[in-house]
Amino acid sequence: MSDLLAGIRVLESAVLFNGDTLGAHLGDLGADVIKVESPDGGDYLRHMLGQITPGRSPAHLQVNRGKRSITLDLRSNAGREAFWKLHATADVFVDGTAGDALDRLGIGYPAQHEHKPDIVYCQYSGYGSEGPYANIPTHGQMMDALAGAHPRAMGPDGFLHEARHTGPARGMNTGGEGTAAGAIHAAFHIAAALVQRERTGQGAFIDVSGTDGVLAQAWIAATYALNEQRITDRRTMPALDNGALTGAKYQYYETGDRQAVLFCCIEPKFWRNFCRAIGREDLLDRSTGGSAGGPVDFGKDEQELRKELQAIFHTRPLAQWTALAVEHDVALGPAYRSVVEAAADPHIQERGVIRTQTFGSVGEFTYIGEAGRVAGQPYEVRRPAPDLGQHTAEVLRELGYTNDEIATLTQTAAI
Repeated sequence: MSDLLAGIRVLESAVLFNGDTLGAHLGDLGADVIKVESPDGGDYLRHMLGQITPGRSPAHLQVNRGKRSITLDLRSNAGREAFWKLHATADVFVDGTAGDALDRLGIGYPAQHEHKPDIVYCQYSGYGSEGPYANIPTHGQMMDALAGAHPRAMGPDGFLHEARHTGPARGMNTGGEGTAAGAIHAAFHIAAALVQRERTGQGAFIDVSGTDGVLAQAWIAATYALNEQRITDRRTMPALDNGALTGAKYQYYETGDRQAVLFCCIEPKFWRNFCRAIGREDLLDRSTGGSAGGPVDFGKDEQELRKELQAIFHTRPLAQWTALAVEHDVALGPAYRSVVEAAADPHIQERGVIRTQTFGSVGEFTYIGEAGRVAGQPYEVRRPAPDLGQHTAEVLRELGYTNDEIATLTQTAAI
């Protein structure tokens, strides 16, 4: 957790992955994220997709890390009054609902803008707040599916099965999982809106769709698929057969210890460095199908070279190949079979994006942290994901409520 957004208060109204993940990103950047939940169950992500302890699923512990939880019954006058007092202290509001759900509660963007014109309001949902599908609730892979990331074909058993991605630059699955893909773009826009507010005093309404996030993340595949008919010279494009890499110089190879590397010596300088590092100067002038003369060479139609390279990679274990890459400026790196294997890699460990921490109420848990590193601010989860309403009294006291007033709100089920 960095301190880049220290002093910024975020209110989050969300259940499940979209809004939860966005709030987690802002919290990782140092914002004080307060999760505003219904007393009637709140974010049921706590209770689905497995349990580590009751009410603490792995997904909840990951995407609600670092937040505080306050319960407010927004259908009650006392609950709405407390919400607006809290809202007056906020800089950002995260709306993780679809359609006009919060408008119907009386706390959507028009009402918030009226109360606080400089609020930065981001509605992040599966299909976005505008468009023919805006009111469709989304789950899981629906966002990716709309972007064309999960092609299917009918199988002989009468059911649809995953089909191979095709196209000149792999498939739309390169955009990643929809809720995560959109969340990073939402966080980016919120940060930019905060800069604008500092400069102009104006807030903003930001509309982000998980599907749009997938499209933006998979821009390479999307751009080439949508413009394929306009490409007149294909000599410098990757070698693909029905979506699978077939070139010799941009290829996966098994190592001597049955691990794998992704070999990417498509630039002449890297190919020369590799050949000299392994004492195979005889391979320096290996020319490959049609891409000669361009800035890169994927080794198209060089199946004999591919077989020879596989034999070479079988002569050393993975650790020796990565050491050779470091020492001789060679474009190759590990290609692990799982994140569990990747977590043991010394480079991944040094980067610190995977971090195991222990909290008394939760026990040991392994988090996926920030992709960016801020000098002098190593990643750390400052508090575990909250139980429902865990910080209600704490936050209300910060707003000036007395213990007696909090007791009255509790008795009337407003919190």
